Formats: sequence, structure tokens, C-alpha cells
Amino acid sequence: MNPFRKIQYNSPLVLNFALLSLLALLLGRLTGGRATAKLFCVYRSPLTDPLTYPRFFLHVLGHSGWAHYSGNILLMLVIGPQLEERYGSRPLLTAMAVTAFVTGLVQYIFFPGTALMGASGIVFMMILMASMGGGRGGGIPLTLILVALFYLGGELADSLTRADDISQLSHIIGGVCGAVFGFRMQKK
Repeated sequence: MNPFRKIQYNSPLVLNFALLSLLALLLGRLTGGRATAKLFCVYRSPLTDPLTYPRFFLHVLGHSGWAHYSGNILLMLVIGPQLEERYGSRPLLTAMAVTAFVTGLVQYIFFPGTALMGASGIVFMMILMASMGGGRGGGIPLTLILVALFYLGGELADSLTRADDISQLSHIIGGVCGAVFGFRMQKK
């Protein structure tokens, strides 16, 4: 009996995202970072550059290295399958795409001297979305309030007190997107 027959591809959206991100990481390594800079980072570039627009979405696939990739993807692999099972692949893909676009657009408009890459905005979206699952009858779950206080409050404090390469704003935007999507999907 083949033991691999028991393995299920249980969460196609999340697993495909993880694989695409891994391919982006490998492509970046193979090209000495050029592919990452051209395709998987969002930054201020001319609107005449045809790659400007896909980067608003593709930046979430790019990661600076294995630690960055594994940190984001491990959290996504823990939270994402439950969300995909609860809401379906298509609505979750929509939430991921909107979150990617919003974080990319904010980066492009307000931070012209820096680049943004990584799936942390989507991970924070998933964290807040998952915490919405405890609400019944249109109520606001206490878990959502606590997660928002701890995660988003911590990110807000870090953004005011730390100077690092982490985009706390994309975490905050992702969290807000997750709360909005979670609330809207909970009502359906």
C-alpha cells in the first residue's frame, strides 16, 4: 500500500499560495534578487511601467529570505485551511487579493522611498478573520476584540517606537481588512 495515497491536498488556495511564494523565493535566489525586485516588491515606479500594476498584487509572494518566508507561510498554513473550509476558496482569494492590493497601494502612494514584500498583511488579515468565527447572531466576538488589542495594538506601538524593516502598517491594514471581511462573511 502506498502511504502517499492518504495525503490530501486539503486547502488548495493556501497550499498553492505557499508553493507560489516558494517559487518566487527560489526565482529570486536564482536571479540574484533581480526577479524579486522586478516582480515581487511594490514600490514607487512610473505608471508607464507595465509591471507597476501586477506588483500591487504580486508583492505578497515575495520574501527576503527563508526566515521571512517560513514565518509568514507557517502561520498561513495553520490559519488558512480553517478559513478556506469555512468560507470557501473563492471568497478567501478575494479577501487575499483585496488585502494585497490595499497594502500595495498604500505603500505605493505614501512610502515612495521604500519597497514592500511579503505575506504578513495577508497573515494578519487571516488572524483577524479567524477570530471573527466565534461570533453568533451578529455579535462581536470577544476573541476579535482581544486579538485586535494584542496584535494591532502591538503593531501600532511598534510602528511608533521601532525603526526596523518590518511594515507594521501592512499588518494593521491586513488586520482591518480581515475584521471587515470576517464581519461581512459572518453575516452571510
